[in-house]
Amino acid sequence: WHAREDEFVMVISGELTLVTDEGETLMRAGDCAAFPAGKPNGHHLVNRSWGNGVFLVVGARDRDDVVTYADIDLVYDSASDSYARKDGTPYPKDA
Repeated sequence: WHAREDEFVMVISGELTLVTDEGETLMRAGDCAAFPAGKPNGHHLVNRSWGNGVFLVVGARDRDDVVTYADIDLVYDSASDSYARKDGTPYPKDA
C-alpha cells in the first residue's frame, strides 16, 4: 500500500484475482478497484486462469511516496530510492 499515492486498477481483459488484506475478489474485464493513499491495505493481482490477463494501473508516482508490502518484510522509500525491513533496518544496495 502507498502512503502518499492513490491507486486505481482496471481489468481490460481476462480474469484476475485481486488479493487484498481483506480477502480475494475475482475481477473480469471492466471491473475496477481503487486504493486511497495512507490506508494500510496491501494488494496485488494474481492470474490463476489459463489465459492472459491485461490490466491498467493508474497512480501519480509521487517522488516522496513510501510503499509498504503487507505480505513480506519490505518497505520502499521513493525519496531515497531505498529498501528496508519494516523495523527500519536497511536492505543492502546491490553492488
